[in-house]
Amino acid sequence: MAKTLSAAEVAQHNTKESCWVVLYGHVYDVTSFLSSHPGGAKIILSLAGTDATEEYDPVHPAGVLETDLPPEAKLGRFNNGSSDTTLASAGQREPDVDSKPARGGQMEPKPLEALLNIDDLEEQATRLLSEKAHAYYYSAADELLSKTLNNTVFRDILLRPRVFVDCTTCDLSTSILGHRLGLPVYVSPAAMARLGHSDGELGIAQAASRFGAMQIVSNSASMTPEQIVADTTPGQIFGWQLYVQSDRSKSEAMLQRINKLREWYKFVCLTVDAPIAGKRELDERSNMAKGLLRVQSGSNEKSADEQRPGGGGVGQQLFFGTATDLTWETTLTWLSRHTDLPIVLKGIQTHEDALLAAQSPHVKAIILSNHGGRSVDTAPPAVHTLLEIRKYCPEVFSRVEVWIDGGIRRGTDVVKALCLGAKVVGVGRAPLWGLGAGGRAGVERMFEILEQEISTCMRLLGVKNMTELGPRFINARKVEQYIYGGNASLDKERAKSRAKL
Repeated sequence: MAKTLSAAEVAQHNTKESCWVVLYGHVYDVTSFLSSHPGGAKIILSLAGTDATEEYDPVHPAGVLETDLPPEAKLGRFNNGSSDTTLASAGQREPDVDSKPARGGQMEPKPLEALLNIDDLEEQATRLLSEKAHAYYYSAADELLSKTLNNTVFRDILLRPRVFVDCTTCDLSTSILGHRLGLPVYVSPAAMARLGHSDGELGIAQAASRFGAMQIVSNSASMTPEQIVADTTPGQIFGWQLYVQSDRSKSEAMLQRINKLREWYKFVCLTVDAPIAGKRELDERSNMAKGLLRVQSGSNEKSADEQRPGGGGVGQQLFFGTATDLTWETTLTWLSRHTDLPIVLKGIQTHEDALLAAQSPHVKAIILSNHGGRSVDTAPPAVHTLLEIRKYCPEVFSRVEVWIDGGIRRGTDVVKALCLGAKVVGVGRAPLWGLGAGGRAGVERMFEILEQEISTCMRLLGVKNMTELGPRFINARKVEQYIYGGNASLDKERAKSRAKL
């Protein structure tokens, strides 16, 4: 018979020498795991001797406990002496309510049909999400300048509608890497969707299936790649985001899993703009408020865990173990040895790197992105990079597909990006706001809003389908004055690229 442990017994084991936690109604001894926890020991020690399910559940996919802990670490069942206390089940928890809402206000949510734009979804999600979830989703690097510019840059591009055009019908379908999509909008990889709602990444996938939209699943998703594609529409398109780990064997093992799921996962999206975490102060302050940084090591000398990056915020914790030694010379060749799926590079921010990527035989598409403003502040919005490519090396568009993300709030934003040469446009925070506002149904509402706005914009421009869009439908002169104007050195970049092939 399994041993039963009381709350008083568990509470005694709250140090780095003896650390127990309760997860899903069972007591675990995690002392030996402290030094190898990807997020660092401090976050575990802050929960030592307590029921950590509410903190653990929305962050970790199913199966992590069994993978990371030996069977003997499971000490027994937990009995806190309360007959009316129930513990959450993995994948079945309600939205995180372990702390007060991120901002004050009326808690009763509005009907989703009353939310008319992405701003409305974000406003409702902000009232309903926990401080921790809101801080992680909303936060960006430093002073949020890149994040803000991502949004405002589209306002400086004006439309040029044509009249006397039959706009009875409008086809929003397109294709990427040979696969048809119902919308020119995809879900960008964003970690830990279950922080906002228990529907999580699966809820996003189910919402996307209704619109024939594509989803790139985060390397740090809160559900497994297998769970996310379960019960989705046949033919639905997914990509898998990869952060290469310093321990390459971990990345190679994940690639083996994705290779077996190629019925759904059609490409690997290698993120290249974040070898280390950006300084996301709102996210860090949220963890400070919970006391995660006040755990004492018992020594004046900082432990290895305290020296490692990642103690400050959820985002930083996720980056521990990410490789910082990726190069054009080695990484793409290594990746192509472990998967024959198409490779998409995410995080291109200059026309020089776009050209290098386009000349690589391994790369089939690039995503112009500054990581939602979350890596380095004052990095350029994707629109600037898009205009750079048009100015300095337009041949890139004929060699690889060019996708963009960052700051998309309106269907008009999507159309403007498509007019400048983007093949498809990604949304990252918007699906998370949809989840926070209403779970899977909230994500469906997000797609409804964008679909309607894109269709309205295209029809009023006098455009019937994606192939008709082009720069003649926009005026981007105001933005063009701010793009890079230095020496392109393209001859050197071409020679550099050829030498690496």
